[in-house]
Amino acid sequence: MPQIGWLEILAIVIIAILVLGPKEFPIALKKIGSYFGKLKNTLSSFQRELNSVTDKIDIEKDIESQKENNQKNIKNDE
Repeated sequence: MPQIGWLEILAIVIIAILVLGPKEFPIALKKIGSYFGKLKNTLSSFQRELNSVTDKIDIEKDIESQKENNQKNIKNDE
């Protein structure tokens, strides 16, 4: 994955200021920041849901294995 250095960031900022103008540039930065914030919140929510589902699956597997072990122990005791 390519790395972005300070020179590239400076070039992008200069081009953005030239294209958007100095008055619109801060507004565009705020919009971009809010979009990234929304994306981060959405991804975080998705990750929490995914973790909760996998946790439930793990708990169900543990319960099943405990039931199987209990049944084996009961058969061995007989």
